[in-house]
Amino acid sequence: MTRSNSQARRSRWLLAAAPLALAMTLAACSEDAPGTGGSGSANPSDEPQTITFTYVQANPDETYYDTLAKDFEAANPGVTVKQNKIALTAADQTIPTQLQAGNGPDVFWINAGSGIQTSVGQLGKAGLLLPLDSSVYAGIPESQMAGYDLDGKTYGVPSSSQVNGSVFNDELAQSVGVNVTATSTINDITAQCPKAVAKGQSVYGLAGSTPQNNGILAVSIAGSAVYGVNPNWNQDRTDGKTTFASTEGWKQTLQAIVDLNGAGCFQKGAAGAGFDALTNGAASGKLYGFFAPSGAAKSIMDGSGGRAKLIVLPAPAPAGVAQKLTLSSNTGLAGNAATKSPSLVQKFLAFSVSAAESKKIADAQGSIPIGEVTASSLLPQYAPVADLVTSGNTIAYGADGWPNPEVYNALGTGITGLLTGQKSIDDVLNDMDAAWG
Repeated sequence: MTRSNSQARRSRWLLAAAPLALAMTLAACSEDAPGTGGSGSANPSDEPQTITFTYVQANPDETYYDTLAKDFEAANPGVTVKQNKIALTAADQTIPTQLQAGNGPDVFWINAGSGIQTSVGQLGKAGLLLPLDSSVYAGIPESQMAGYDLDGKTYGVPSSSQVNGSVFNDELAQSVGVNVTATSTINDITAQCPKAVAKGQSVYGLAGSTPQNNGILAVSIAGSAVYGVNPNWNQDRTDGKTTFASTEGWKQTLQAIVDLNGAGCFQKGAAGAGFDALTNGAASGKLYGFFAPSGAAKSIMDGSGGRAKLIVLPAPAPAGVAQKLTLSSNTGLAGNAATKSPSLVQKFLAFSVSAAESKKIADAQGSIPIGEVTASSLLPQYAPVADLVTSGNTIAYGADGWPNPEVYNALGTGITGLLTGQKSIDDVLNDMDAAWG
């Protein structure tokens, strides 16, 4: 499986989290033992017991990887983990350059798939990643491990999972009689949007000029309409058995966005809006939710000092289509093929996905722990989708399996054209097929 715009999507929402936190605040106010690797070294005791760990930090409040490193040291006396924090925007340049130069870290942050430079596919093809023993990732569901393998070998482990749908101020919506749930269909929501419009409000904010925001909305709807119907759709597209333009589910997905827009479910001027429109709309109490990875809910609630209470919801499914929840486990950790401590590196990676550490990472991010998930392991904001998550009624984020970023960009920019009336549904789908190559 490949990754297309995973880092871009995450970066956009991390950068937007702080102002959106303030905005939603204003609106609200009107264990387990560590695992081990195995075959990386003939005699692990001969390895250096100091490893370097490079990871991205989008803001100073992100300390979960620092906690991981310290916990590993505490659980393994005599081991030292030297940390190197870098900006998210520097990852694509810094990590591949260091690895290629032979002075890369022993363990580092990575994206699954092969759509960007710091991904399993790109670094794995270059021979820069340490193959992992199966004991490192034993017990992790296959859906969460998607994109961490290449040519029959596994090279990394995810750090958490996030829902790709909407974060929603349910109390604000219900105060005007709008009720959106995890089972609401497109038709259910479009029928209610006039209520919000009558109050000078919108059910959803959309940064319609930003392809990443449009893409999250579309691919999340397609989780039900396309991938819920055919989980192997990406492979079928690769094999030439189908196309975007010939798939009814993709037509339903884009028609759903047209219908939401036509019913006034997005704020006025959504087609030309950026993230500031979401900030301003939420600050004034004029919108109830927006489309983003689910960790954004925690950032917003933390920023509100407890005054805002948000829930996580899936993107609504078209009528007659079974609701699926789209999850992404696209960021994680990998090891350096040139490390002098391969067994220690594998032990560290296994420790990172142990139940105790995975829960710490997820709670700090506001995300979902890696491994088998129970309702009790989910944060309160996930209550509306707990049954979907724990039942396994989930779908991987479809765009993570696309061959290049251009397909995702064709979708995101195409949706802007749909909103302005400059493109038709067929235009957008044909553009996506052309970008697939």
